[in-house]
Amino acid sequence: MSNRLDALRVFCAAADAVNFRDAAVRLSVSPQVVTRAVRELEEELGEPLFHRSTRGVQLTDFGRQLASRAREAVGVVDALFHRADRRSLSQHAGTVRVTAPNVFGRRLIPQALAPVLASHPGLVLDLRLSEEHADVVDQQIDIGVRAGPVRDARFVARTVGKMALHVVGASALIERVGQPKAVQDLAALPLTALMDRSSGRPWPWFFGKGRQYVPSAPAFVTDDVDAECAAVVAGLGFGQLVGPLAEPLLRSGELVAVLAAEAPEPWPIHVYRSQRSPVPARVRLVYDELLRALR
Repeated sequence: MSNRLDALRVFCAAADAVNFRDAAVRLSVSPQVVTRAVRELEEELGEPLFHRSTRGVQLTDFGRQLASRAREAVGVVDALFHRADRRSLSQHAGTVRVTAPNVFGRRLIPQALAPVLASHPGLVLDLRLSEEHADVVDQQIDIGVRAGPVRDARFVARTVGKMALHVVGASALIERVGQPKAVQDLAALPLTALMDRSSGRPWPWFFGKGRQYVPSAPAFVTDDVDAECAAVVAGLGFGQLVGPLAEPLLRSGELVAVLAAEAPEPWPIHVYRSQRSPVPARVRLVYDELLRALR
């Protein structure tokens, strides 16, 4: 590092990132530059700044204290070289990490947050798409969007709506093989299966009265909700799709609902964040905007 300020700037980016490679991408430098800057700071200060493991890096207690002071120091120096009022930037600058299912994250969330990001220079959205409930604390996630209950007391969760589940099929498929009259009829029909990436097993289909059904011999298997939807539209099999995917296709007539009487209660949609306090202004800004957009 050419000077201590550069080293602190790199350290701040590393402190806000999941790992050093992520920090390097944000700074447009090589991961080696980040590693070297952190190592030099650790040697100069005589304290480790990060716990390192195969899962990534996490700040030590000393690293957290230094990160707080370093952000303030770097912010003061940066403000000296900008004539514009930096109050808004310093308040909201930084990365907000959001996790959401693919059905919300691919289009809706980027579109909803685009005006906020455009009007707050320095605010960065880090959006991670997954069908899993992320561990907000361990994965350093600031905000989560999920369908289904959020019972973890570490989270502040707000319900913003409901999402139905529909078993659907293409008209051509129904003409060819008929349609199920009861849940047990599914075993004799071509089905699609959405894989749980963490377990390697298909997600179950959900029905009323707490019943579940797992496709045992699916005709089409994928780990992507959009690919599953495309397969159902193409007539490869019946599938259970979430409302945001199924309902436009039901209205257009591309898909037909079956087993409607067996449908489960719609799932609540939650926006949640960690209980940790104080809540950074940038996190509260994005959290409030997501509540508004998803209602």
